[in-house]
Amino acid sequence: QVQLVESGGGSVQAGGSLRLSCVASGGTFSNYGMGWFRQAPGKEREFVAYISNLSRRAYYGDSVKGRFSVSRDNARNTMDLQMNGLRPEDTAVYYCARVAAGDRTYSSAGSYNYWGQGTQVTVSS
Repeated sequence: QVQLVESGGGSVQAGGSLRLSCVASGGTFSNYGMGWFRQAPGKEREFVAYISNLSRRAYYGDSVKGRFSVSRDNARNTMDLQMNGLRPEDTAVYYCARVAAGDRTYSSAGSYNYWGQGTQVTVSS
């Protein structure tokens, strides 16, 4: 029913930038907060960023604060993640996700009930 599709991943050198996009279909996009998570091989899924549905308040994981910026356009059902100053440790598959209604634990993967397929980001030294 609800579909989330990420795009914009790729390979960059350390210090470079990428912009990821997530397009949503199904449901009412503006009713839900949205998040970005990432997962590297052999590691747990890590919280990256969250943006609330209407006020667009943003929150970030400690490892990306000051480097990444999340935004959304409710008229176009899209959420973006601008990633600057990329580091090799940012290498991971990045996922967009929709939070469950009323759930305020935005940094926990268990608070999200729909996920995209992921897009690969690779940062080389």
